Amino acid sequence: MKQTLWGKALCASSALLLSSNVFALTGAQLKEVEKSVQQAMKSFAIPGMAVGIVNNGEVVMAKGFGVKTHGNDTPVDAHTLFGIASNSKAFTAAALAILVEKGKVNWDDQVIKHIPEFELHTKTLTEQMTIRDLLSHRSGLALGAGDLMIWPDTDKSMQDILAGLKYLKPVSPFRSGYNYNNLMFVVAGEVVSRASGMSWHEFIEQHIFSEVGMTGSYAAFSRIPHTHSNFATGTIEYQGELEEFIGDYLEDFRGAGSIASNAVDMTKWMQTQMSAGKTPSGKQLFDASSQDMMWLPHIMRQPSPRALKKFRQHFKGYGLGWSVESYFGYKKVGHMGGILGMGSQVAMIPEKGVAVVLLSNQQAYPALRAITNEVFELALGLEPQQWVTDSAQMYKSSRIEKYGALGPSTPKQKEMGLSSDHYTGTLRSPWYGDVIVEQIAGEMRIDFTHTGLLKGALHHHDGHSFVVKWDEKLLEADAYIHFKLNDKNHVESATMEWVNPQITDFSFDFHNLNLKAFPAPKN
Repeated sequence: MKQTLWGKALCASSALLLSSNVFALTGAQLKEVEKSVQQAMKSFAIPGMAVGIVNNGEVVMAKGFGVKTHGNDTPVDAHTLFGIASNSKAFTAAALAILVEKGKVNWDDQVIKHIPEFELHTKTLTEQMTIRDLLSHRSGLALGAGDLMIWPDTDKSMQDILAGLKYLKPVSPFRSGYNYNNLMFVVAGEVVSRASGMSWHEFIEQHIFSEVGMTGSYAAFSRIPHTHSNFATGTIEYQGELEEFIGDYLEDFRGAGSIASNAVDMTKWMQTQMSAGKTPSGKQLFDASSQDMMWLPHIMRQPSPRALKKFRQHFKGYGLGWSVESYFGYKKVGHMGGILGMGSQVAMIPEKGVAVVLLSNQQAYPALRAITNEVFELALGLEPQQWVTDSAQMYKSSRIEKYGALGPSTPKQKEMGLSSDHYTGTLRSPWYGDVIVEQIAGEMRIDFTHTGLLKGALHHHDGHSFVVKWDEKLLEADAYIHFKLNDKNHVESATMEWVNPQITDFSFDFHNLNLKAFPAPKN
């Protein structure tokens, strides 16, 4: 494909970045990093971690710490698999970059060119949405909107997901602001499939993993061989105790978050990123112009006053599958990833030739940020700070505050409800499907029919409102359900909301369900 003048300028910027002076981490400094990792694991109650560091194009650390499973003494090593969650998004962007270079797609192609049945809430939005928009969180859809179609562990097919998108109402004008949305990356993965003629999983494994040398990585948990036992399981701190949480590494997230990888392979991925698309073996996975396009902020965000003071963060944006921000005067590129019981982080400062990946089987994200800051402090020669100590103190204080204020709220003047049979029946969400409320063995129960983990009991709260307590307590996703009845006391509709928004994951988007009684009650 012909290269535009803009593309040439971007390539030139890559060459400048790659030729900049870089700082070599010493053996003593790497030992300091290891001490910080061990300190963080103790302070944040993390059973196991894997750490990879790239410096000056070389892998200077790829190592495991702790154990793969809480309560088990099998150690994490550099090849132990973790779910990298949303760090998968960069792979989907890279897959599309490869297809752009092959002439199969264009960044500004309408999505409907490749997925004719793709439909959003309005005809205009459907026609305007491009591949670039899918990858940059600027669709106008709300944070996590529609995630209950893929979270946690649903039986929804790709066609089901595509059919449900048109019922999700935007909350902001198109391309006007940043709203993190996983489903647009699921759609982006389907574009990869349609344009390449193979599944997203196959494309990632054959055209990225194989080329980069990531021989121990898999595009989904179900693709890990049954004979492979070197993988970590999640851990959740619940009521002061660690509990194992076994999951499938966000299998349903596909292009938004389903990859399983390890420290060794992720360092190869970072080497490729830091070398403008050139793999450790010398192959050109994608062009430098594509690299620059993925790292170009496509939507901006407002840095917080704390980030400005703490990190001199003067800008913050999102590229194509990557977060981009300023960090002590340097451009920082990276991403966080989260699963119930696991966390991951990739962070790079290309100008200084340093990159770090952290994989953890506990979702204490501040620990990952603290270790990353420690690595960058050493690499950039910054004034020493107590990153892990300070972060752990803030984390513990925050948890005490959040968990000390858990609901449900106490009604000012509690009203009685009706007998249980008034509320039982089927509720239908236009994009999720059926939610059944029923009486079983004297208990009111709720069943999200497409989601095995979303089964629970209803406890009366106030009037026609109940609190849902899920059978799986580790979801930490208690929810209110408010029934609306007609004048004959028949349920017409219901709404749901988080009981504890300060701790519930945003992907439990109960508030978007728009539940209606099915069939509709007769007047």
